[in-house]
Amino acid sequence: MISWRKHYKKGLIAIGLLLSTSASIYGQDGDPKNGEKLFKANCTACHALGKQVIGPDLKGVVDRLKTEQGLDTDWLHKWIKDNKALRASGDKYANEVFEKFNKTEMLAFPNLADKDIDDILAYTTNPPVEEPKVDPTATTATGTANATPANNTTSSIVIISLIAIAGLLVWILIKLRQLVKLGQSEELTGLNETRVKSFSEIYEKYHYIGKGLLAILAILATYGIWNWIMWIGVYKGYKPEQPIYFSHKIHAGEQKIDCQLCHSSAKYGKVSEIPSMNVCMNCHRTVSEYNGKYLEPGKDKAFYDGEIQKIYAATGWDAEKQQYTGKTTPVEWTRIHNMPDFVYFNHSQHVVAGEQAIINSFNKKNPDNKIDVVCKACHGKIDTMNVVQMANDFTMGWCIECHRTTEIDMNNGYNKEYFKNLHEKLKKQYPKDGGKITVDAIGGLECGKCHY
Repeated sequence: MISWRKHYKKGLIAIGLLLSTSASIYGQDGDPKNGEKLFKANCTACHALGKQVIGPDLKGVVDRLKTEQGLDTDWLHKWIKDNKALRASGDKYANEVFEKFNKTEMLAFPNLADKDIDDILAYTTNPPVEEPKVDPTATTATGTANATPANNTTSSIVIISLIAIAGLLVWILIKLRQLVKLGQSEELTGLNETRVKSFSEIYEKYHYIGKGLLAILAILATYGIWNWIMWIGVYKGYKPEQPIYFSHKIHAGEQKIDCQLCHSSAKYGKVSEIPSMNVCMNCHRTVSEYNGKYLEPGKDKAFYDGEIQKIYAATGWDAEKQQYTGKTTPVEWTRIHNMPDFVYFNHSQHVVAGEQAIINSFNKKNPDNKIDVVCKACHGKIDTMNVVQMANDFTMGWCIECHRTTEIDMNNGYNKEYFKNLHEKLKKQYPKDGGKITVDAIGGLECGKCHY
């Protein structure tokens, strides 16, 4: 009897474990990690886990279909590979899904192997959880941020200044003590007789020194005023807060989005425009929450999700109904780079014609800080910036220096033919340099090129 009860109890435990884990085991023949890659490459344009976007919520879709419709993974294989053929066969549920989602036809994926589909389904059933990647400058447990080199430098200056002030005070105290002693001696009477009793006497005695000091002060004042005037309008390091927080480090750095996908006019026009909010919606129509690994210090997932909601408010997008309401709100961006009206600058000329020449020149001058995109030569390593800032001076001298040091690619068919005679002339003129042609040699320093 005891033996029977023992086996009976073991049987109940086994059945309970089977029932409790059936939801997670079902559809787990695949590899969730590989499924995540395939899902992001093929499905995220229309689907998400945990919410409905253009298509239905795919989280736990295997278990849900099994429970609600009595369908297994074979049906999902058919639907994913060719849902149109499945609907044409008269499958009831396939046509119900098609009608429910406004007859939006899902793309067919005949290229996906059965193993690939199993991996995707495994990911939808049990997506791997990854810890967010925190910035190296994240705050410590006590809430204080790690000190930066700039902070260390400032602290050193403050300490040195305090030491200097302390030393000065000690010196003053010593001198005061000497004066007190002097006042108590007979020498004070003799000193009073030789003391200068008026400012005019002092000036008469030391006028050469006074005039020299005044001349030095005048020179320093003139230089200070001139230097101040020359730096009017130079705002290197300027990084204003924007109405919608946009991290280039997340988009261009973590997600590897090409600069010209958003700033398309930089390649074809004079001005690199601020992207329309509709450009943002190309991705954020389906990306309604932040699920990235990177988190900036002091910011969490809820912060990024809130900024995405601002995009929806600006464009009038209803995420639940997956449609535009028609109620839009203009976004007042704060401009960072503003070229003066008297300066002509063409982005396309630099991004297209000068792309490789600028990259080569920059990397040659900065071997420890090389760039791979021409935009970074002027705007800095934008893919590492959470808040965009003005990375360079953008003064006339800065531009001229670049023109004087950037060598033109003479292997380019157009340059090779157009500047053929000039090339031969420079080879003779600068034999040591091999006749290298820089931008200034082809008119890069002519006033009319930039001012008109």
